Amino acid sequence: MSVSLFLWPSESAAVKRARNDSGNKVAVVLGAQWGDEGKGKVVDLLATESDVVCRCQGGNNAGHTVVVDEEEYDFHLLPSGIINTKCTSFIGNGVVIHLPGLFEEIDKNEKRGLKGWDKRLVISDRAHIVFDFHQAVDGLQEVQRQAQEGQNIGTTKKGIGPTYACKASRTGLRICDLMADFGEFSTRVKNLVLQYQSMYPALKVDVESELKKLKDYAERIRPLIRDGVYFMYDAIHGPPKKILVEGANAALLDIDFGTYPFVTSSNCTVGGVCTGLGIPPANIGEVYGVSKAYTTRVGIGAFPTEQLNAVGELLQTRGHEVGVTTGRKRRCALWFYVLDEIKVGVAYKINGKRVPYFPANMEVLQKVEVEYETFPGWKTDTSAVRKWSDLPPKAQNYIRFVENRIGVPIKWVGVGKSRECMIQMF
Repeated sequence: MSVSLFLWPSESAAVKRARNDSGNKVAVVLGAQWGDEGKGKVVDLLATESDVVCRCQGGNNAGHTVVVDEEEYDFHLLPSGIINTKCTSFIGNGVVIHLPGLFEEIDKNEKRGLKGWDKRLVISDRAHIVFDFHQAVDGLQEVQRQAQEGQNIGTTKKGIGPTYACKASRTGLRICDLMADFGEFSTRVKNLVLQYQSMYPALKVDVESELKKLKDYAERIRPLIRDGVYFMYDAIHGPPKKILVEGANAALLDIDFGTYPFVTSSNCTVGGVCTGLGIPPANIGEVYGVSKAYTTRVGIGAFPTEQLNAVGELLQTRGHEVGVTTGRKRRCALWFYVLDEIKVGVAYKINGKRVPYFPANMEVLQKVEVEYETFPGWKTDTSAVRKWSDLPPKAQNYIRFVENRIGVPIKWVGVGKSRECMIQMF
C-alpha cells in the first residue's frame, strides 16, 4: 500500500499580505422586486459619499429618477452618481450602450443643470454597442411573438435583448471595435445587418447613415474610454476609495432567477456585478436590496398579488406609477397606507399545499394561491417624517414585520422622492 503526502508550503510575506488585504470593498444597490423601487434615490444618497459609482449591466431599458434641490433628473445609461461632482461614474463591460440614446440623455440632463459630466464619466472598452437596427429587430421580434404565440414579452424595444443575443452568439461589436480601425468596424456592421435581414426580410437599415453617426459619436466618446478591467482593478487595489455599484432592472427581472421569459436579458442580481465589472466576489461588501411598500411591474408576466380593481387604480394614481423609460402605466400589487388595512403576501400555495419557493414556471405562477398577513393601515401623511420615532406606530409595526419576515435588517425607509426623504435606521 502506498501513501501520498500533500504538504502545504509555508506562505511568503507577500502571499500573507494578499490574503489579508483584498482591496477596497464595493457596496451594491439592487432592485428586489420588478424594478421601479426607488433605487436611484438610494444610489444618490450613497453617491454623495462615494468616489466611484458603477453601472454593471442592462442598457437604456432601465430608468432611474433622482430629485436634487427640487430638480428631477432621469437617468438610463448614466450612473445616478454623475450628479456628484467629486465622484467618477463608470459604465462597465456588462452594460450595452446605445450611443444616440446616451447623448440624448446627456443633452436632456444638461438642460436640467448637469454640468461637467465629461470630466467624471468613464466607459469600458469592452461594453457592447446597441445599434439602431437592434432596436428595429426588437420591435419585429415582438410582432412575431404576438403573431405566433398570441402574446409578446412586453420589452421596451430599446434593442437590449438582440444586443445581448449578439454578444452570446459572438457576433456583437464592442466599444473597443469602434475605437479601432473604422473600416474593419464598418465591414463587421454590414455583415451583421445582412445576417439580420436574412432572418427578418422586412428589416430596412440605412447602414451608411448609421455608420456616419457612429463615426461622429466615436470621436465624442474617445476621451472617456478606458480598459474597464484595469480601471476597476486600480480602483479596488489603489488608495482607499468608496465604490458603489448601481444595479439596473431588478431581481425578478433577472434572466436566470426572474419570471422567465418575461424578464430582461442580463443578470441583475449580485452575480452580475462581478461579471459586469470584472471584480472578484471577495470585493463585494454591503449589498442593499430596495423594495417599495407595494409592488409594481411594467409589461407582461405573472403577478400573483396584482390588484386588478379600485385598489390597484388608487395605487397607480396616488403613486404616480408610470415607467421612466417607456411611459407605460405600472401594474400595482399589494396594499398601502392609504387604506384601512394592509395585506402582505407571505407564501404561495399550489393545489392547497404551501411551497417554500418562488415557482419557475409561469403557468404555475399564474395559478398560485397567495397567503396574506393583514395589518391595520395608518392613513397618515408621513412625507415630512425624518426620524423613526416619528413614524406612526402602525407603520413601525408593518416595517418591523417585513424586516423580521425576510431576515434582513432595513437600513432606510423612504417617505418621498428626494434624497432628504430618507429615514436612516442604523
